[in-house]
Amino acid sequence: MSQQVKISGRQFMILTILFTIGSAILVIPSGMAFVAKQDAWIAALVGVGAGIFLVWMYNTIVILYPRMTLAEIIETLLGKWLGKTISLLFVVTLFLGGPSAVLYDVGNFLTTQIMPETPAQPVNILFAIIVVMGAWLGIETFARSAELLFPLFILLYISLVILVAPEVKLENVEPVLEAGIGPIWPAALSFISIVFLPHIVLLMIIPAVNRTDKARKAFFSGSMFGGLMMVLIIALTILVLGPDLTARSIFPSYSLAQRISIGNFLQRIEAIMAVMWFISLYFRTTIYMYVIVLVIAQIFNLKDYRPLILPLGMILVVMSVIIYPNAPYQQKWDGTVWVSYILSVGLFLPLLLLCIHVIRKLWSRKEQNPKGKSHL
Repeated sequence: MSQQVKISGRQFMILTILFTIGSAILVIPSGMAFVAKQDAWIAALVGVGAGIFLVWMYNTIVILYPRMTLAEIIETLLGKWLGKTISLLFVVTLFLGGPSAVLYDVGNFLTTQIMPETPAQPVNILFAIIVVMGAWLGIETFARSAELLFPLFILLYISLVILVAPEVKLENVEPVLEAGIGPIWPAALSFISIVFLPHIVLLMIIPAVNRTDKARKAFFSGSMFGGLMMVLIIALTILVLGPDLTARSIFPSYSLAQRISIGNFLQRIEAIMAVMWFISLYFRTTIYMYVIVLVIAQIFNLKDYRPLILPLGMILVVMSVIIYPNAPYQQKWDGTVWVSYILSVGLFLPLLLLCIHVIRKLWSRKEQNPKGKSHL
């Protein structure tokens, strides 16, 4: 099943930026500050360095198989039955750890920070409805909507950075590397597990970009731009809130917006800033859903993925409510199970695919030239 839709390189770059930031802008500063304290921003920079390698590896796969989705590449390299089995395992586990977890973050954020007397279920249902609509209308439609909303997203992001700048206290990042480089590595791993490793799902969308060379450039620039935006947010949360308060906050970047106070007339605008987070959360969830139904359609050779969207949307709402029984469970899951899972999917799976590609090339050359042995 090949994708007939086409989006531009610019649209794909915007989708990559929004997917990169996603739910990370809300949840990741807390966990990184808990591990690396005031050096969390250094760990984030290390994570961006690792992200460069990951995106290079994904782009290498794109160069080798330019017009094939991830599911088609897996099936080509591993065979029909093994390839379909791995793709099915990938999509089922991704559904639990991807859109279900992001939708939980949406409900948890709204019901704890903005509307504390509202239960999470109605919030999740309303958000899931627009996610289902986006996936139903297809990538061309929600890529255009991303292009329209991106200037608003950037405007709110820049406003947050500028307005919170007067609250910066440089002593909050001192002393630098107080605990050595030891805590940097687990914090950096936490960063790439949420910010960069999930980019493996974007290999399902790249064939929809009208030019492959522009797709690779857009993939790289979007990933790096989004990663550096996350570094700045993490640095600001440490500089303004301090490492201890950042580590104790569930949503440090929201607490950051609450600190904005210019004179006596510009205060309590964190609800406006929440619009920025909803934009990135929406596109991350919608991309997850679109990729999941596309993979399922390709596994079972369906002509159209749309009939899958509504039932999966209903399951998504249910899973978003039960996936995390409580906050400590979520922290343990995100720090252990999710990191192990996304490493196996985002790092080891593409490495396995590249190794199999190299072995098959060497084997085919050997078969083509069986007498090319040395007679010395």
